[in-house]
Amino acid sequence: MRTRTTRQGLAAIVVAGVALGAGATADALTPKSYENCTALNKVYRHGVGKPGARDHTSGDPVTNFRVSKRLYQYNDGRYPRHTGERDLDRDNDGIACEKL
Repeated sequence: MRTRTTRQGLAAIVVAGVALGAGATADALTPKSYENCTALNKVYRHGVGKPGARDHTSGDPVTNFRVSKRLYQYNDGRYPRHTGERDLDRDNDGIACEKL
């Protein structure tokens, strides 16, 4: 009897863990449109860029930005996806709010 109860308890814990993990992943994948670069850099320290983007700079280029096409699209201002979306990629190099 004790073994059966333990198995049921473990099964419930595994199912709950999977459900919670799926919810956390869905929230993390939901893109957000940030008001300005200060707000975006609080979450993504070096900025957000689309795959294959290269920083246009005369100094050291930023290479450690978060790569996410969808997140970049929500913050490039080109085709507004959210109310109040702003153009956070002013030099149009494919990286929004790049910062060393």
